[in-house]
Amino acid sequence: MLLNELVKTSDAVAATRSRLAKVEALADLLRRLEPGDVAAAVGMLAAKPRQGRVGIGWRGMTAAMGEPAGEPGLTVADLDAALDNLHATAGAGSAAERAATLRTLTAAATDREQAFIAGVLLGELRTGALEGVLTDAIARAAGKPVDSVRRAAMLSGDLGGTALLAITGTAAELDAVGLVVGRPVQPMLAATAASASAALEVTGEASVEYKLDGARIQVHRLGDEVRIFTRTLADVTHRLPEVVEVVRGLRVRDVILDGETLTLDEDGGPRPFQETMSRFGADAARATVLHPWFFDVLHLDGRDLLDEPLSARIGVLERIAPDYRIPGEVTADAAVAERVSRDALAAGHEGVVVKAVGSAYAAGRRGSNWIKVKPVLTYDLVVLACEWGSGRRTGLLSNLHLGALDPAGEFGEPGGYVMVGKTFKGLTDALLSWQTGRFQELEVRRTAGTVWVEPVTVVEIAIDGVQQSSRYPGGIALRFARVKRYREDKTAAEADTIQTLRGLLRS
Repeated sequence: MLLNELVKTSDAVAATRSRLAKVEALADLLRRLEPGDVAAAVGMLAAKPRQGRVGIGWRGMTAAMGEPAGEPGLTVADLDAALDNLHATAGAGSAAERAATLRTLTAAATDREQAFIAGVLLGELRTGALEGVLTDAIARAAGKPVDSVRRAAMLSGDLGGTALLAITGTAAELDAVGLVVGRPVQPMLAATAASASAALEVTGEASVEYKLDGARIQVHRLGDEVRIFTRTLADVTHRLPEVVEVVRGLRVRDVILDGETLTLDEDGGPRPFQETMSRFGADAARATVLHPWFFDVLHLDGRDLLDEPLSARIGVLERIAPDYRIPGEVTADAAVAERVSRDALAAGHEGVVVKAVGSAYAAGRRGSNWIKVKPVLTYDLVVLACEWGSGRRTGLLSNLHLGALDPAGEFGEPGGYVMVGKTFKGLTDALLSWQTGRFQELEVRRTAGTVWVEPVTVVEIAIDGVQQSSRYPGGIALRFARVKRYREDKTAAEADTIQTLRGLLRS
């Protein structure tokens, strides 16, 4: 199939708010795909290609963009093969070879195909073709129950492979997909609440557990073989030898554990999130030691535990890994839940997760059985620029460039603004319309994709924290930034400072 067919479907999905219309458009595409293209196409549409990350960033993507092709000619297989080459190319001279592969690919792509390829490689398609919508579309295209498709995708950790099986296989083959030690499953996710007591009202009796500011890990042990996966199911076993050693030391034969790992300071407190994540970005182990904490067990010695209640799984976990059990208490008392939440924050952690004791492990699902509670941090920042949107935001200024005040000129001109991140989240249709008009009035210069503005507009941004980053001159980047509201009552001189934000690294 021509890649242009994926691009047209992606554009159609982005242009509608109707979930039903999205599902129908995607299902129609899936029905028309050759079996050999199904897994690759599903990964592309979700901006999660089957090859995983291939090491291409904005700089490499921009450098590869040349004059687009006049007519569509690339196929899905062409893009998939190029991704295979990019993934496999490493070592001396690989940078030039990878750049050449990317230039050849983009030269054969039309303007819209170039944008689609960039979105696939950078994980930023923003089309609304989320995995939940794709799952529904796969079920529709295959004529299979959506629950069967969803469970197979969760337990295999492979939506593309599940799509191929659903479309070409039998219902029995789809239902036979199960938990396999050594094959990662999608992690269970949590909803949010404003307080531990509010979460407890939803869950009833619950395990109220510390929410660590670490990296999610899923650990599989089969005999003496241990494999460790991230929340995106990437294999990082070779980067975490201390975690391998811990799990090999447990008195079990086979096990699947869910948990977090993080670095600790000299007093046993958590160190900044970025220090933990730095261990996931290098092949060689570093001097920093990572400590594992486990909060769930999915399998033990031939027995699947996903469908057993959390209370039973906690009992198993406390028996096999008592020294590595995440702190928490089982309670139905709101006062106790709030105390655990305060204790977690006082210990330097993010907050708590409140988990219904009767809940099964719903791999890949976000429901009301797990509810995370953590304080929301808000800061007043200044809009420095805004990027034109795509999909249903085409023609609207969307992605904000955010700056913090630098009164002393530590990172630039005294009284200037230091960029600390971007966000397009939290913007209502009304805000998108307003800022599109407003920022063009404040325009100082523009490129094809971005409008730079006078730094006079203050916007209140909610974040989960900051992390160290070499991408921006202030050395930090915002984590999970989203717009709360514009502060027309404040001047840019009243914005929060880069020094205040950098202080979060030490808090």
